[in-house]
Amino acid sequence: MSKTSDLAEMDFVSSRCGCGPYSRAGWLFLRRVLRASAFVVLFAASWPQYAAQSDVQRAEYKVKAVFLYRFASYVEWPRHVWARSDSPLVIGVIGADTLGDELTQAVAERTVDGRPVTIRKLRRGEPITGLHMLFIGRSEGVHVADVLASAKDKAVLTVTESEDAFPRGSMINLVVADDKVRFDVALQPAQLADLKISARLLGLARNVISNPS
Repeated sequence: MSKTSDLAEMDFVSSRCGCGPYSRAGWLFLRRVLRASAFVVLFAASWPQYAAQSDVQRAEYKVKAVFLYRFASYVEWPRHVWARSDSPLVIGVIGADTLGDELTQAVAERTVDGRPVTIRKLRRGEPITGLHMLFIGRSEGVHVADVLASAKDKAVLTVTESEDAFPRGSMINLVVADDKVRFDVALQPAQLADLKISARLLGLARNVISNPS
């Protein structure tokens, strides 16, 4: 399936996933993700309103895991970050072990531009050496700034889910707005890291910010 089709499906996920905990239809559960090189999303019956918060978070992170995997196909890294033509794309996850688990399942036996994908769950203070993408969960709280600072001037695509992440150096921020998972993009941090984000991906963003400072 073409990248254009992938983007159309990403837009479908972002517009129909029903990620608000109090949405009328309730949470919709993803049964299958990433079949035959594209991600196919099936929705089951509405979740009862008394669903545990952990279940709500897992459903949200299933959707966000799809986004992270697809982001990688629309970002160009500088050549020097790859030791070989078949070097893996390494995605680090900190402050969101549930997302790390969902992402590990989502990328199993998948590739990005012919490269295998490896997921690393990190703990606070661990070095980010060797990463190409880093997701920072909201549970990091006040430490988000420190993690982003450790990625500054490195060719690492930083993805967050915190309202104030852009002034601290985040490149993509995932948000839940109107019961949908959407994303905003800050161009300047990506450009300073020598990362090129596809215009097609920018076209799906809720907001594209040139200078977040």
